[in-house]
Amino acid sequence: MNPITTKPFQLLTDVNRIWDFMVDIYDPDRSNGVGAPFFEYALTSSWLDKNYLYMNRMWLDGEKIVAFAFYEEPCTDVYVSLRPGYEFLADEIVEYGETQMPRFGGEKAFVLASGQAALIDAVKRRGGYALECEDVEYDFDFAARDLNRLLPEGFHFVGPGDCDPVKLTRCFWKGFGHAERAPFENWTDRVEGPEWNAQRSYYGVLGECVAPPPHSTYEHNVTIADAAGEYACFSGMWWVAENRLAYMEPLCTIPEYRRLGLAEAALSEHVRRLRPLGARVMTGGGDPFYRKIGFDRVVRWQHWKKTK
Repeated sequence: MNPITTKPFQLLTDVNRIWDFMVDIYDPDRSNGVGAPFFEYALTSSWLDKNYLYMNRMWLDGEKIVAFAFYEEPCTDVYVSLRPGYEFLADEIVEYGETQMPRFGGEKAFVLASGQAALIDAVKRRGGYALECEDVEYDFDFAARDLNRLLPEGFHFVGPGDCDPVKLTRCFWKGFGHAERAPFENWTDRVEGPEWNAQRSYYGVLGECVAPPPHSTYEHNVTIADAAGEYACFSGMWWVAENRLAYMEPLCTIPEYRRLGLAEAALSEHVRRLRPLGARVMTGGGDPFYRKIGFDRVVRWQHWKKTK
């Protein structure tokens, strides 16, 4: 074994290395950390505060990455990916996460899967942390379940190559609640205030269409339109063939078409397309909707928060 070294994360040189590392150590139960798309999706999203990326840190055994501590949103939450066999680094990683990564107003938390036992024990040994909550994430097991919801009458799928970025952004705008604060048409004029948070969604989506994330698989996205051509529902898909992982992100339906079964139809289309490719797991989320339609493979995330 080589001496363990560390280095700060550098976006341009390390994004592919971190992807390969996370793919290499992936476990469906997240016992080694998040799936690779989790970090890259955050990096390419407008909501991530990128001012502190240099604080993310890699641990290396020679040239091999063995651990990575990073934040998502909020930046005071620390996630850790740890290669099996290197659990002895847990205390050092936790110390770095607490003392060197963003901490504003005394806020600090580690977000760990329940199977990351070495890291959870290290957090407990560190002292001053309490288990604030445990979130449940529901995944879909291709071997155990099927989804076959059909599209309601009057709706159709939009081919991946035919997707209009402005229509898609309008779907995001409405589907994620921005329309409650500002009309979509305001995106043309940058205005500070409630609208700007929504306007960023437009610039983010348009930017991804021009220069997509390095490991995006837009050909597996599912877009549903109504009879007039307005996009009513969207489900993004990152297909990681090495892990047989269908990483679904994001999913939204515009308010006027909710409770019609569009989201379930979109996820069913993912199943139809990806099962022949050998997919084993599709990620979902914590909303009871996923469990209701058959996403019953449970992953638990523990939030260990530093008490003041």
